Amino acid sequence: MIMYSLIQTALELGLTGALTVLALYLSYTMLNVCDLSTDGCFTMGATVGAVVAIAGHPCLSIPAAMAAGVLSGFVVSVLQTKMGIESLLAGIIVNTAWYSVNIAIMGNSSLLNMNKTDTIFSMLKDSLKGTILEDSSKLIIPFIAVALVIVFLSVFLRTRLGLAIRATGNNPDMVRSSSVNPAFTTTVGLCIANSFTALSGCLLAQSQKSVNIDIGSGMVTIALASLLIGQTLFTKGGITTKAVGAVAGAVIFRLVYTIALRLNMPAYMLKLISSVIVVIAIAGPYFKSRLPMMQRKMMLKRKDNA
Repeated sequence: MIMYSLIQTALELGLTGALTVLALYLSYTMLNVCDLSTDGCFTMGATVGAVVAIAGHPCLSIPAAMAAGVLSGFVVSVLQTKMGIESLLAGIIVNTAWYSVNIAIMGNSSLLNMNKTDTIFSMLKDSLKGTILEDSSKLIIPFIAVALVIVFLSVFLRTRLGLAIRATGNNPDMVRSSSVNPAFTTTVGLCIANSFTALSGCLLAQSQKSVNIDIGSGMVTIALASLLIGQTLFTKGGITTKAVGAVAGAVIFRLVYTIALRLNMPAYMLKLISSVIVVIAIAGPYFKSRLPMMQRKMMLKRKDNA
């Protein structure tokens, strides 16, 4: 029973966070842009979605949050492509600015309570009342959202514009020589990616029925760790396989998180765990590639000693 509860919690949080991982899959892997505005964009999606839901429009909270994400991606892109600011610095600037903007969206408050607010999760739960899926709304909605995003990426990245975005990440000069503006493809890619991040924040806020200004803190680290885990597990395959791998990485990461919490690990240690997982995910493939060379050196030393 305890294991079932752990897996269910990991799936719920993992699928919700997987939308942010898929956003990084598009921006970091495909577009080759390290967007550090993820934390602020995630919080913006949560705050905008919460405010719209509190206003009595839970269904409109989804497109509203995604529109806020598109705006966030557009601002980051403009700083990069039109103002000559490096992608890392542009993300940091936007992330810092969004802290003040998000406070303003929340009505000069750092916390919004949604206990008495209808959300898409409560609406689905009411519609499923009396069925075996009544208590699965927190799993069904993120699953549908992730499935739709994977389908979208699988189709979109094979279109002419999608191929141009992928080419921009590989070789911007080649894209420019093909009469395609890399600034445009970068803007489109970042806008789409940030819309996924904002959607992730919106779903988490409505699932938890509360929003605080730090809800997105550390999301870029968590998402990057999840993405790297997925890439390590799914080294081969096309776009769909890699996207599914990113989702699997998010679930695995959340499972580790959940187990750590169950072991009564202090909350302040969780960020250290995130960092360690990132290091392992990055260094693992490197040491794996060097393993044959290390084995040969050990064999040579043994022969010399003999």
